[in-house]
Amino acid sequence: MANPVVVPKANGKLRMCVDYTDLNKAYPKDPFPLPRIYQVVNSTVGCDLLCFLDAYSVYHQISVAKEEDEKTSFTTLVGT
Repeated sequence: MANPVVVPKANGKLRMCVDYTDLNKAYPKDPFPLPRIYQVVNSTVGCDLLCFLDAYSVYHQISVAKEEDEKTSFTTLVGT
């Protein structure tokens, strides 16, 4: 779905680029985009500690009993 395109460089040589326009149109938008970095930084104002989880190396999961599953939720800028 991504179209390769040959584009001239400033020095006259050609380079191969990939046009992702059609690919972006084919897939739906992500309903949970990553937060903007300034929102993350501003949300730490007044905190004594800040913890960064290394999401690239390992998953951080907490086991929840099946009967407590309906009580789990998280909050975002647009609600729960």
